[in-house]
Amino acid sequence: MTERIPLPSLSTEKNYDGNEFSPIYTTTVTVHGGVASHGRASGRARSSDGALDLDLRMPAELGGDGQGTNPEQLFAAGFAACFHGALSLLARQEALDPAAISVVATVAFGRDPEDGGYLLRVDLVVQWPGVAPETATDLMEKADALCPYARMAWRGTPTTITLAS
Repeated sequence: MTERIPLPSLSTEKNYDGNEFSPIYTTTVTVHGGVASHGRASGRARSSDGALDLDLRMPAELGGDGQGTNPEQLFAAGFAACFHGALSLLARQEALDPAAISVVATVAFGRDPEDGGYLLRVDLVVQWPGVAPETATDLMEKADALCPYARMAWRGTPTTITLAS
């Protein structure tokens, strides 16, 4: 029998009243190497703790060999996992079992008609059998306001880009 993972002490309460961003968890991933010179990631992605260590490759649809993970897959996994976590937290607070929840994230990479640059589009589909649609919809709306990936999508994310010395 597998031991249950203890739940983190996170809440849906907006009880932080600080003036600055207050990190709870930080991770670092380095991407290096690769043979592509076309602006798409190839090479290797590795987290500082070694838990993530994988090859990055262009998908076959973009002319690559498709023999590795691509950034859109990583983003889709992160978004789906984060939204799933937010929805599960809300479900538990309503005494609902989140075990049946699944979140499917579809990420599309394409051209922006406004400036010709590149753009991502995300579609999330939640499957939650056994829960009334009204209840699920209400909790999904709350999860949209709680999930950091969803907040990033509609609010933006502060980003800094610096050159290492």
